[in-house]
Amino acid sequence: MGFFERLKSGLSKTRDMLLGNAASLVTGRVLDESFIEEMEEHLIMADVGPKASSSIMNGIRSAVIDNKIKDSSKLKDALKSEMRKILKEGQSIICAGEKPYVILTVGVNGVGKTTTIGKLARRFTDNGFSVTLAAGDTFRAAAIEQLEIWAHRAGAQIVKHRSGADPAAVAFDAVVSAKSKGIDTVIIDTAGRLHTKTNLMEELKKIKRVIAKEVPSAPHEVLLVLDATSGQNAINQAKMFNETVGVTGIALTKLDGTAKGGIVFAINEELGIPVKLIGVGEAVEDLQDFNPQEFVDALFGE
Repeated sequence: MGFFERLKSGLSKTRDMLLGNAASLVTGRVLDESFIEEMEEHLIMADVGPKASSSIMNGIRSAVIDNKIKDSSKLKDALKSEMRKILKEGQSIICAGEKPYVILTVGVNGVGKTTTIGKLARRFTDNGFSVTLAAGDTFRAAAIEQLEIWAHRAGAQIVKHRSGADPAAVAFDAVVSAKSKGIDTVIIDTAGRLHTKTNLMEELKKIKRVIAKEVPSAPHEVLLVLDATSGQNAINQAKMFNETVGVTGIALTKLDGTAKGGIVFAINEELGIPVKLIGVGEAVEDLQDFNPQEFVDALFGE
C-alpha cells in the first residue's frame, strides 16, 4: 500500500467523524443558516477548531448566497475548496546552504519525537547526506539509547554524553564535531518533560544560544513534533514552544487511527505555522512531506 493509501486509511476515523455527520446532515436539507451552523459544529467536533471551522463555513455561506452551491450535491467540492484555502504548503526540510544544516527538534514526551528524528535522519542518509544526531534528551537514559538505535539504522553519527548531562553541551559538541568533519546536517533531540515546564523552556533557549555561537545562523529549522491524537492540546503545546524558540515547522505524528486529524486545519489557521511532515505509521516511509492537496483528497477518501 502506497503512502497516499495509508494516509487515506489513517484518516478514516476523522473522515467518519466529519463526513459521516455531514452526510446525515444534508439528507433532505435546505442549505440554510441552520444547516451551516450545524455543519460548523461538526467541524469543531472533528478538531478542525473554532477559527478554522468558522473560516470554512463562511466560505460555504458566501457560495450559497452567490448561488454557487444550489444543493447538497455540490457541498463536498465546496468544502474541499475551502479546506485547501486554509492549509499552507510547507517547504520540504532539506540540507541546503551552510554546513552543517542544524535542525532543533522540540515537543513533549510521548509524541514520537525521537522516532521522527530517526526517520528524518534515514531520509537524509538515503539521499546521500551525512548526518550527526545529538542526544540532547539527557533527562531519560532510554531516550539516548533509542537515538543510538536510530543512528545505527540510519547510518548516522551520534554525539552523546552521560545521562543527566547539560543538553546544551551535547548540542554544542555535536555542532562542533559536525562542522569539523564536514557533516551535512545535525539533528538535535531535546527533552519534553512538561512537569518542569519553566526549566525545559529555559533549557531550549540555552541550546539555541549555544549552537548559534558556533554556527550563527543555526538552528536553521525548529521542528515541533505534535501527536495528532492530542487534538486541541496540540495547539496549546505549539503556542508554548513557538513563544519560546520560534517554531518554523511542524511534524504531525500518529495520524493513523485518530478521529482528530482535523487538527491540521486548526494548526494552520490559529498559528500560521506550516505542517511540514506527517506520520501515518511506524515504518520509515510512513513519514512524508505534507501535501495539502493530497491531505484533503485523502480526508475525503478520494
